[in-house]
Amino acid sequence: MTSIWWIRRDLRLADNPALVAAAAQGEVVPLIVRDPRLAGTGRPRRARLEASLVALDEAMNGALVVRTGDPADVVPEVADEAGATSVHVTGEYTPFGRRRDERVVERLEEAGIEAVATGTPYAVEPGTVLSGQGTPYKVFTPFSKAWREIAYVDPAPRPEVEWVRLHGEDLDHELAGFGRGSGPVGEAEALRHWREFVDERLADYGDQRNRPDLDTTSRMSVHLKLGEIHPRTMLADLHDLAPDDEGGVERYVTELAWREFYADVLWHRPDSAWSDLRDELRAMPYDSGPDTAALVDAWREGRTGFPFVDAGMRQLLEQGWMHNRLRMVTASFLVKDLHVWWPVGAQHFLDHLIDGDIASNNHGWQWVAGTGTDAAPYFRVFNPVGQGRRFDPDGAYVRRWVPELAHLDGAAAHEPWKVLDGYAHGYPEPIVDHAEERRAALDRYDRARGR
Repeated sequence: MTSIWWIRRDLRLADNPALVAAAAQGEVVPLIVRDPRLAGTGRPRRARLEASLVALDEAMNGALVVRTGDPADVVPEVADEAGATSVHVTGEYTPFGRRRDERVVERLEEAGIEAVATGTPYAVEPGTVLSGQGTPYKVFTPFSKAWREIAYVDPAPRPEVEWVRLHGEDLDHELAGFGRGSGPVGEAEALRHWREFVDERLADYGDQRNRPDLDTTSRMSVHLKLGEIHPRTMLADLHDLAPDDEGGVERYVTELAWREFYADVLWHRPDSAWSDLRDELRAMPYDSGPDTAALVDAWREGRTGFPFVDAGMRQLLEQGWMHNRLRMVTASFLVKDLHVWWPVGAQHFLDHLIDGDIASNNHGWQWVAGTGTDAAPYFRVFNPVGQGRRFDPDGAYVRRWVPELAHLDGAAAHEPWKVLDGYAHGYPEPIVDHAEERRAALDRYDRARGR
């Protein structure tokens, strides 16, 4: 029998239960459906996906079938063309993905084709970690404790697969070449990169993970996003290491747990993808109009006059990636200095981030805004200058991404207005007064909470 392996967020051949299930039924058609609704606008994001598709195609000796269109039309068409009796997928848990899959399953059932979902992009399936009362966790720490008790499972074996070759669209190798410039690409490179990180940098991860100037993070988020590696594989490697209380191993497992927590929250509250999770700040006033739009454009383009913020936003546009510390600082600036509702920034990030994941991205924005689960206190406002001086003390990160300030060292790179020639190379002055906007933000929060 022939089956379709419809590939979404699982661009790998090992540790892939959906592929194992498909191969167990006979020949397999490996299908990618380009959905124009998910393309994003940033070239780095599109290029990185294309590079991953090229790597997967090479790993299966050119068997990958690429089609473009609405999956509800394309998947049944390919199944009919191949004479397939079943379509296998990894389970999907985002609101968009769940709605899409319901439509595809309905069309397949009409055609008498079985739809089979096996596995999940997460170590633990969203919706299954529950409290003793059978309710979802609303706070990270108890979720993490319960999750750790069931998260460590042996990876699935890589199956022997007989591929069915159908005609498909050509991949864009020029675009993929640009995508390879972002770092390691594909399953083999993801595994190599991961194990190199474990061997060489994991021990220092707990101490150095907040320093964008040192670039000591694992950068595994894009591999997880695209499914070039499964968190089950990573947890198995970490489980084999000696445990530590506050070092790299425990800190890294905690970061994986945050990813799983946000996916679980989104599963239970799909409305939180684009609206406030908590009601306390529903009355919060936000700014809009032409003047605010101009400020948002300056934020998007890295022209705010705050070097640490601008460095992060420029890296996002050029590389499609940003250090997590910068994600928090830039998000805080938009929400609390410019008084703009968080979905505006969340959408911009998703358009450009090569690792953009709606659960982690949008709930991370809500953490900053004070509207989400485990939310930062509403009165927490990141100081863009203080954050830069603390986490980029020598100004190396700023000088790399803001060349107008390359002549400044140390603290001067974060406060060019204090240096005689700080604006000698055309860098803009600050678009707002942070101290004033912080007071305004706190006043708005107090009024929204009825104080």
